[in-house]
Amino acid sequence: MLVSNWNNCPRVEAAMRSFRSQEEARDILGQTDRCIPRGLGRSYGDCSLGENIISTPGFRRFIHLDPAKGILECEAGTSLDQILSVIIPHGWFLPVTPGTSRVTLGGAIASDVHGKNHHLHGALGRHVLDLRLLTPQGHVLVCSKNENPAIFQAVCGGMGLLGLILSARISLMPLESVFIRQKTIPAYDLDELMSFFDSHHQSTYTVAWMDCLQRGRHLGRGLFMHGEHCRSHEAPQSQLIPPGCKGISIPFTLPFRALTPAGIKAFNSLYFHRKSRRTGYEISSIESFFYPLDALSNWNLLYGKKGFLQYQFVLPRSTSRSGLQKILQHINSFGQPPYLAVLKLLGKGQGPLSFAQPGYTLALDFPIRPGVFSLLNALDRVVQKLGGRIYLAKDARMKKHMLWEGYPRAKEFVELKKRLDPENKLSSLQSRRLGLCQNPY
Repeated sequence: MLVSNWNNCPRVEAAMRSFRSQEEARDILGQTDRCIPRGLGRSYGDCSLGENIISTPGFRRFIHLDPAKGILECEAGTSLDQILSVIIPHGWFLPVTPGTSRVTLGGAIASDVHGKNHHLHGALGRHVLDLRLLTPQGHVLVCSKNENPAIFQAVCGGMGLLGLILSARISLMPLESVFIRQKTIPAYDLDELMSFFDSHHQSTYTVAWMDCLQRGRHLGRGLFMHGEHCRSHEAPQSQLIPPGCKGISIPFTLPFRALTPAGIKAFNSLYFHRKSRRTGYEISSIESFFYPLDALSNWNLLYGKKGFLQYQFVLPRSTSRSGLQKILQHINSFGQPPYLAVLKLLGKGQGPLSFAQPGYTLALDFPIRPGVFSLLNALDRVVQKLGGRIYLAKDARMKKHMLWEGYPRAKEFVELKKRLDPENKLSSLQSRRLGLCQNPY
């Protein structure tokens, strides 16, 4: 069958097998060479693509919820929206959540996902108490900060290359309401936008939308947003009801680009000025604050049949301002505007392949069209020179040297993989492209 991840690029012929028990998973792993686990396919690129795919969403049983302590254990194929439907009525929320709830727990751990609160609470791996890992040799290991700690760290962000995550226990955060108290602040240039992250560094959630089409004195113009969970007395209603919107659907892939550069420019201007007129705090639902794009269930089809690339990088704080300025200038000079640009502040990372480092991360969505690969190669050079790295869960095209220079602990990861997977049974298109299944670069 033809398989692709969320950005519809690349598309590959793959044999896909699913399982519903640990025994079935062990049999599949033992009988299949060059395979890779895959959840709901919400990564961008080829990190969970290969000739043979082990599909995990059928393995989604809830094992235990401790409603007093806020500890959840479930199988790795369980999606975050399924988890939310169980934990929210008990007064708990995910400690870290990415921009979609339609990912599996195992995939989120393998990508060590981060959210709008990374500067304070880190990535998801920080909140995993322990996990059960089925290794390529058929052993089940319990991994935590105290038991098999090196393996535990490497699995968080390890892109499924060390073993198949069977289940995990995670610590949850208490929740009094299903609403967020948020404020949007306009920033008229890059310096002002970045200053808001510093002045609101104690806010639990911070994020910024950026208009990448601005030049000159308005380069880096954007909207900064910060928010907190509403206390029960601040919420419009007292019931703890989990998100329930399934989202409207686009019936087919558009045969043309639904969004043009001129359309993007008009939308950016309208969006900025409309949001800038709003003053004071607003009350938003959890759905609209954390998962706005989930309201359009297959928004990826808006990019047309060729798909798109998401380019997400992080730069150290010391080089973030100059780096972001150069990135924006490159985008303008190449005439390749991204359809979406989201800026966040990150804290310290954890595992050898964990993306985060203290600094700013910018995620950019580019439709695949002539010239975009040349632009991204130019952006690579800026990121590399300034000590940054590219997020593996969003990568479909970076060169091997970007991995080995951007992730200084990659050699440590490969050495551990040699021990757990000496035959390189777990292998993705990405891991082979970047040399993670071979000797270090």
